[in-house]
Amino acid sequence: MIIDAHHHLWRPERGYTWLDAPELATIRRPFTPADLTAELAAAGVTGTVLVEGGRCHRDEAAEFLGYAADTAPILAVVAWLDVAADDVPATVARYRRLRGGGYLAGVRSQVQGEPDPDYLDRPDVRRGLAALADAGLAFDLVIRADQLPAAARAARAVPGLRFVLDHLGKPRIDEGDAGLRSWRGPLAALAANPNVTAKLSGLVTEAAPTWTPDHLRPFVAVAVAEFGAQRLMFGSDWPVCLLRSDYPGVLRALTAALPPLSDREHREILAGTAVRTYGLADRVGAAPPAGPA
Repeated sequence: MIIDAHHHLWRPERGYTWLDAPELATIRRPFTPADLTAELAAAGVTGTVLVEGGRCHRDEAAEFLGYAADTAPILAVVAWLDVAADDVPATVARYRRLRGGGYLAGVRSQVQGEPDPDYLDRPDVRRGLAALADAGLAFDLVIRADQLPAAARAARAVPGLRFVLDHLGKPRIDEGDAGLRSWRGPLAALAANPNVTAKLSGLVTEAAPTWTPDHLRPFVAVAVAEFGAQRLMFGSDWPVCLLRSDYPGVLRALTAALPPLSDREHREILAGTAVRTYGLADRVGAAPPAGPA
């Protein structure tokens, strides 16, 4: 069983203005559930978690939850939500009343777009995070490497919330050893919080265009050492990954970049962690147990 814990769908004309950047021309087109299911079948992937795509509008939640209700491989949705808003509990309740609302497993704010590296320390943000913990949802962290320290403080301050670090916090893989040195300490501080899991996703687009699995390997090794396989999960970041690789290529690259692991540890990264983190057991069967291999 393979669970892709991080992918997107979008129709650019519906407000995905970030796709207007010239360098994103190759992915500035619709990506639909039909496109997704074809990719999954070709790659042998069992199911997925659909993550908000930067539209930053509540209408996207209704669209994505509807996709989940109609598309068997989509097992859960991480919807957009403004975590600093004063109506976080009401928004969560509204999402859960939508068609497909039972597929809501988490939410995400575009924290990476906030210029303040300490954005997650703000009282209004902390209030929103506490409300998400009360709602039993996960909170995906899409953050820059310089925002990792604030994320570690937030994870300590809200221990009842499941934090999920997307893309390992976007290390500068293209900077090689310098990128590794500036990122590994803050990552370790975040990983020290047991309520944080992380996605081995989005790495190929943080690497140089001429990347190989060798460029990813040091960063993946640090993630495995700090989180352990039981708190790491695979994510394709499709279709963003198409800027560097096709869907099967991302899965092959991750497998090649992993350090030597037991079969059980591989199962954790490829499925077990995602099943536990996003509460997918009822949809795919029991997750492999967490713990030392």
